[in-house]
Amino acid sequence: MQAPTEIFEAIALQKCLKVTYNKMVVTLAPHILYTRHDELFIDAVTVDRDGTPPRELKLGTFKLVGLSDLKVLDEQFEAMHGLYDQNDDKYRNVTLFAVAPESAAA
Repeated sequence: MQAPTEIFEAIALQKCLKVTYNKMVVTLAPHILYTRHDELFIDAVTVDRDGTPPRELKLGTFKLVGLSDLKVLDEQFEAMHGLYDQNDDKYRNVTLFAVAPESAAA
C-alpha cells in the first residue's frame, strides 16, 4: 500500500491535483492522506468537476484506488480549516500526511 508521490507533493505544497474520478475530470485541493480498513484515502475539497465549480465547497472522501491520471497543477490552494478539522476522530492514529495544522498556518 503506497500512495503516489503526486499526492504527497500536492498536500505538502498545497497545490491542486487534477484526477479522473468516476470517469470525470476533477480538480481537488487535497488536505489529508490517511488509511481506513487497510486502504488509502484522501479528504479533499472539489475545486471543479469537468470544468464546472461546485455549488458549495465541501470536504469529500476519495479512495485512492478510484483516482487515475493524477497530475499536480501549478495552482495553489489555501487550507480550508473551516471544512477540514485535523483533530477529527476519523483521522486519529491513521493519518499519513496532512496540510499544516491551523495553528502552524497562522
